[in-house]
Amino acid sequence: MDSVFPPFSPRRRRFLRAGAGLLGTGLLPLPLRALAASPGEVRRLHPAPAAWRLGGDAHPPVDVWAYEGTVPGPVLRVRQGERLRVRVDNGLDEPTSVHWHGLRLPNAMDGVPGVTQAPIAPGAAFDYAFHAVDAGTFWYHPHIRSEQQVGRGLYGALIVEEREPPAVDGEWLWVLDDWRITREGQLAAFGNWHDRSHGGRVGNWTTVNGTPPAEHALHRGERVRLRLVNAANARIFGLRFGGHRPWLMALDGHPVPPRRLDADEPMVLGPGMRADLFLDGEAHEPGSGHEVFDAFAREATAPVARLRYAAPRREAAPGEPAPLPANPVPEPDLARAERHEITLDGGAMGNIDALTIDGRPAGMRLIRETGLMWGINGVAAGGHHLPPALTLARGAHVRLRLRNNTAWPHPMHLHGHAFRVLTRNDAPVPDRPWQDTVLLDRRETAEVAFVADNPGDWMFHCHILEHQAAGMMTLLRVA
Repeated sequence: MDSVFPPFSPRRRRFLRAGAGLLGTGLLPLPLRALAASPGEVRRLHPAPAAWRLGGDAHPPVDVWAYEGTVPGPVLRVRQGERLRVRVDNGLDEPTSVHWHGLRLPNAMDGVPGVTQAPIAPGAAFDYAFHAVDAGTFWYHPHIRSEQQVGRGLYGALIVEEREPPAVDGEWLWVLDDWRITREGQLAAFGNWHDRSHGGRVGNWTTVNGTPPAEHALHRGERVRLRLVNAANARIFGLRFGGHRPWLMALDGHPVPPRRLDADEPMVLGPGMRADLFLDGEAHEPGSGHEVFDAFAREATAPVARLRYAAPRREAAPGEPAPLPANPVPEPDLARAERHEITLDGGAMGNIDALTIDGRPAGMRLIRETGLMWGINGVAAGGHHLPPALTLARGAHVRLRLRNNTAWPHPMHLHGHAFRVLTRNDAPVPDRPWQDTVLLDRRETAEVAFVADNPGDWMFHCHILEHQAAGMMTLLRVA
């Protein structure tokens, strides 16, 4: 698609300098800002239309929707165990909500209209309040017409700090996104039939923290904590750190045993997923530049950042880091866990004819009328309020076998819980990481396990937002 913004390619790259003096000090690179508050104070989010320079200062602003006028919205920071209180005042001309992605919180605070709360009407407000049980990197976004509201810029990071933060020299936050920009420099129309039936709305312009890729100062011998959030509607990122091997410290907010990424191993994040890395300043000469790029798509690479070496901080970075402190997630007993199967169906080049829509067999006429073409366990969901696919007793230990019967990948996200990823295609997954979003490749199977300890109706859906809108969502009831 043509764009007034210069396209990303291996030959044509632009980087904007991002305030090197901030980096390595623990401050966040611009344009991110924290919505600071003392414990117990009510923080406010105002979703409303805004104009934002997605192309940087060299290009005109784009009409977006934003929290507090910025893309991403303000960074919400809270310490583990503290209570977070947020009032959302809806400045849009349509209803909205806020889902706190990845957080284990009371069902009434989960932000799913028609399931956990009524939609927040235009001009109305809703108060969210919950304790931050787990430390880690999380994010927030609407859960109504998500493919448009998130796709227009409504999202932000939520960071829950450990009670005893790790020893690092600084912290960076990169919220990754992509946008489909027209020749006129505005967002392309939403609701594309091809997007819904294929891989979702993949854009032609990538941003980090709402701006084009930037240059960051790194010092030999220092260690930076890098928090990554994939806020894109559909793009799967696979980041490579030229000349560096970061330590993987956490996935979806939950610590993993520290390990260095292999030299040729990308950090893969599907939509909705997060990772915490420790990036060490290697023995590179001052002034040398090293590109961080997205190489997930085989046909192209896109720059995400450039690391520019400044004066050395110390001769060498610290050795192997200590693990981050574990979160208090209940451990599933696999020996006595009940087993259930979840199948993903439909989509282009898939088994659409296996679906039912409102209890009727899916046919092309019904698919055209409803726009539904994806399903879970054979059911294409036409909205949030639907019968649960599973009803689990509170406290039950559960093993879910997820089977992707489609020709497309799906990042499957469970609300209100974290699960261990046990296997992929029946092969054990090393360290069985805790996650809330698991990326299933086409025709892949995976097994996850968790304790259903959080009562309520919880969404389970594909976080390619066009797939969710076109039917790939269900409820798991914990009663």
